[in-house]
Amino acid sequence: MAAPVQISSAENPLYRTVKKLIGSARERRKAQQAVLDGWHLLEACTQAHGAPERILLAARAVPGVEAQRLLATADPRGIAVIDDKLFDALAPVEAPSGVLSLIAIPAPAKRAARFCLLLEDIQDPGNLGSMLRTAAAAGADNVHLSKGCADVWSPKALRGGMGAQFQLALHEHADLIAVAQEFPGKLIATSPAASDSLYDLDMTGKIAFMFGNEGSGLSEELLALASHRIRIPMPGRVESLNAAAAAAICLFERVRQVGAG
Repeated sequence: MAAPVQISSAENPLYRTVKKLIGSARERRKAQQAVLDGWHLLEACTQAHGAPERILLAARAVPGVEAQRLLATADPRGIAVIDDKLFDALAPVEAPSGVLSLIAIPAPAKRAARFCLLLEDIQDPGNLGSMLRTAAAAGADNVHLSKGCADVWSPKALRGGMGAQFQLALHEHADLIAVAQEFPGKLIATSPAASDSLYDLDMTGKIAFMFGNEGSGLSEELLALASHRIRIPMPGRVESLNAAAAAAICLFERVRQVGAG
């Protein structure tokens, strides 16, 4: 039986490829590949899309239960074992999990647009990942992201999403104006100046929430297309909420109203 590839040099072609993908959104877009860190993301990807293209293990991880199970069931030709110091230099986190997975970025699934998010210029990848995780948990189907959004396949966004990227139809570099104009249901935008409360709006039927940049909010062009502008009541002495927190409040108010789960 074939044995896993052993990598002991930073000049190894697979090692260099993975390093480039971890560090560069441009490389990820060009190759249409991304790198997952950790066992949870590996499992989420495998359940949704099948086995990744390659799996990289730190040498110290090999005796572990997860690695032994993987080695017993997966094709060893798709697995590489990396010297611990090299693995730690490659891993995108301070406390490496011991496993990285090289995947082909999945094409967005074709799903009916019933419960959507339109995200404009969300620039913090951690915020973006958290919003995707909330969207997946709330049962959203499609997420449309403007060109100015952070890369949903970056290591930080993947950590924030915790597998959400594999549960949603993600449309990157979307023309949000066109998406909004074609959406057949309610287009909801949050605005501190809105007179209507989130909790007074009927959210049954087809819904799309629009959320804008962390600092400047939605552009005037998108805001003008909103069929409903709402505010999130905030009795405390703060001016605004974090974008991810605002999204969570809005999406789960919709969940509460439709009685899902």
